[in-house]
Amino acid sequence: MTNTDTGVDRIRNDQWHVAYLKLPVAHRISQGEGVVVAVPDTGVEAHPDLQQNLLQGIDVVPGGTGDGKGDKNGHGTGMAGLIAAHGQRNGQGALGIAPKAKILPIFDTPSDGLGQPDNLAASIEYAITRHADVISISAASTPTARLQAAVTAAIKANIVVVAAVGNAPRENVVSYPAAELGVVAVGGIDREGNHAAFSVPGNGVAVVAPAVDIYTTGIANRYRRSSGTSDAAAIVAGAAALIRSKYPHLPAEEVAHRLTATAVDKGPPGRDDQYGYGVIDLVAALTADVPPLGFESTGVTAPAPTAAAPRAGGDDGTVRGLATLGVLLAAGGGYLVWRRRRRADDPPPRESR
Repeated sequence: MTNTDTGVDRIRNDQWHVAYLKLPVAHRISQGEGVVVAVPDTGVEAHPDLQQNLLQGIDVVPGGTGDGKGDKNGHGTGMAGLIAAHGQRNGQGALGIAPKAKILPIFDTPSDGLGQPDNLAASIEYAITRHADVISISAASTPTARLQAAVTAAIKANIVVVAAVGNAPRENVVSYPAAELGVVAVGGIDREGNHAAFSVPGNGVAVVAPAVDIYTTGIANRYRRSSGTSDAAAIVAGAAALIRSKYPHLPAEEVAHRLTATAVDKGPPGRDDQYGYGVIDLVAALTADVPPLGFESTGVTAPAPTAAAPRAGGDDGTVRGLATLGVLLAAGGGYLVWRRRRRADDPPPRESR
């Protein structure tokens, strides 16, 4: 992680993922209105590019302000900015994936980036009580009984839980809670759309998103550049917010299904361990006519979850690890794929009328 003094007039151009994901086009359809995204992390500072979307949150560990809005590390502020930064006048400042979504900040990780599993569990429990629509987890943790119960409760509460798969070499398998069934596990790609070398592969990877040289909000009103699946997870959490805003009555599992069903396939045809179902496509996820889970199914079932990594770590050595996006399962225990994965050279999906 690097805090940079890149000016407010330059940051938007530095955010290469904005153009790569065709974010301006997606924003003509949805900007995340009415959606609350919980960010359990190092806290979230009220950066000028983000402050209008910052709710009052909570500290679950000592040493903060009490409302989740203190951040001495920068990771939490960076993730929140990727999700919901609204920028400043005249197109300046950082732009988030869902700039009209609200961020629920939760301080559960000290500035050294070494968080505790049960603090993450407490964060998730709090997000449930606050009726969050999405929980963005950019962390790797030990699957304690309390944490597993909290993740399960969030899924049952119709919350889209997004987590990063983890960064090698610190993690070598899809980490927890990304490895949990029902969690959207997210890996990373570089500027060319290729698998990021640090992004942990595994049979739990659901989708991938930009994760290299990602610019976003930082502490002390500055900006941050980092590389890691933490960033990719936050971007996908923002994508989930766009979908939940456009389709407010869509269940969480169908939101995740939209992300995977409209992803652009990479690597070997079909799901693979590096790219999952492919690179997220924001516009397609918001416009495609996607049949519900189980409709005209190919009968393809999801792989078994990977083993969870046993230790908390840090993204670029500064924060408590990365989470993964786990494959969502249908009620019957299998993820039913409604058609062949879309390749990069395929025509876009048919839009809903």
